[in-house]
Amino acid sequence: MVSKILQKMEVLLGFINIPSSGKFELIGNTKLPCSTVLNGYEAKIDRYGRIWSKYLKKRFPIGTKVEITKAENEYHIVPIRAEESSNYEIKQTSDLAYKISFEEKMKAFSQGCYFKSNSIYIFNDDILKITTIKDNSIDLIVTSPPYDVDIKYENYDDNIPYDQYLEFTRKWLRRCYEFSKDDGRLCLNIPLDKNKGGQQSVYADITAIAKEVGWKYHSTIIWNEQNISRRTAWGSWLSASAPFVIAPVEVIVVMYKMIWGKRKKGKSDITRKEFIEWTNGVWNFSGESRNRIGHPAPFPVELPRRCIKLFSFIGDIVLDPFLGSGTTLIACLETNRIGIGVEINKKYCDLAIKRLKEHGITQKKLLESI
Repeated sequence: MVSKILQKMEVLLGFINIPSSGKFELIGNTKLPCSTVLNGYEAKIDRYGRIWSKYLKKRFPIGTKVEITKAENEYHIVPIRAEESSNYEIKQTSDLAYKISFEEKMKAFSQGCYFKSNSIYIFNDDILKITTIKDNSIDLIVTSPPYDVDIKYENYDDNIPYDQYLEFTRKWLRRCYEFSKDDGRLCLNIPLDKNKGGQQSVYADITAIAKEVGWKYHSTIIWNEQNISRRTAWGSWLSASAPFVIAPVEVIVVMYKMIWGKRKKGKSDITRKEFIEWTNGVWNFSGESRNRIGHPAPFPVELPRRCIKLFSFIGDIVLDPFLGSGTTLIACLETNRIGIGVEINKKYCDLAIKRLKEHGITQKKLLESI
């Protein structure tokens, strides 16, 4: 690990000049120039031992002290603090980015909004194309993406070739990585595996892709839905010739962007009983009825509610990039978080708004701001 204070030209041009004392530790005998990866982004090391990346350009204030580490074939940079410098003016910062007020954040999220009420925002947009959500603005992402098991969504093909599905997954995970703060977290509800259209290790494949994008793995929660319908496909019945083994559970993969510990102090609302129960990595509660909700693949409010209370503070910004019927935003409303939902289907946006109104969104206000 090597530390240094960022100078003006480094911040403006987007490079970091590795101190001479740390060059052997971080570069060694690597032939320069060469390509590399920095915090999940493409980067290059020039012949002078400087790391260049678009990630670094105006990313941190002048005078920020950072730590640089190398793990296998990629580099990581983590801000420590801003220090006084006799050469350059240092801008005061929030936890990991330039500080902007609560009102400015809300004004930014309001642009192009399909629906907003108090601390809840819905965008009828594609998560791969949306421009309203700014980089490094999200504290927690809670979502359940399409599963590629031929669920009948209105305007998404949930039965595409598996390699195309994984490429789509890579793209939206990359976008969410960019949206997240450096201490941002991801709670991803996906199946353990699937056998429709061929046996596939969904959990293992998506987790590997997330790590390739830059997300760091923290833990996995097993969700025992309890009400998965009784199956009748055993493969070869009472025979070793070709039996099927299917675990009737889903998982919640918990990941983070750069650092697991939160950089700011905040107020938690989790009770002692909840904390003890939920830090046990097996959650037992029922799934949700698609007929009752009116969406082909809803999850119960209990799932995002637990993730939000366990992994975020009151007033944090929570994003669901595949909003569907709006369940994550209902949980945000109940737990006093700022909720942002992105949904490509207008009909599902309207369904989410209807459910939020049924939960009294017009009467509730955010109690505390950031």
